[in-house]
Amino acid sequence: MRQLNWQKSSFSGEEANCVEIASADELVHIRESDDPTHVVTTTRPTLRAWIRAAKAGDFDHFAV
Repeated sequence: MRQLNWQKSSFSGEEANCVEIASADELVHIRESDDPTHVVTTTRPTLRAWIRAAKAGDFDHFAV
């Protein structure tokens, strides 16, 4: 895998752990900043669908 340019959310403070994202070609890579060794890789359309579903509340029943 080539070197990825990881981007951190602008909502995250200097000391806060957050989700980081990088893209390469058609793939999107997602990791948590406090454990960068675990990376989830998906496609742009799949990530887009997941974000839409999360915004629509489709996963709210999983919240405790």
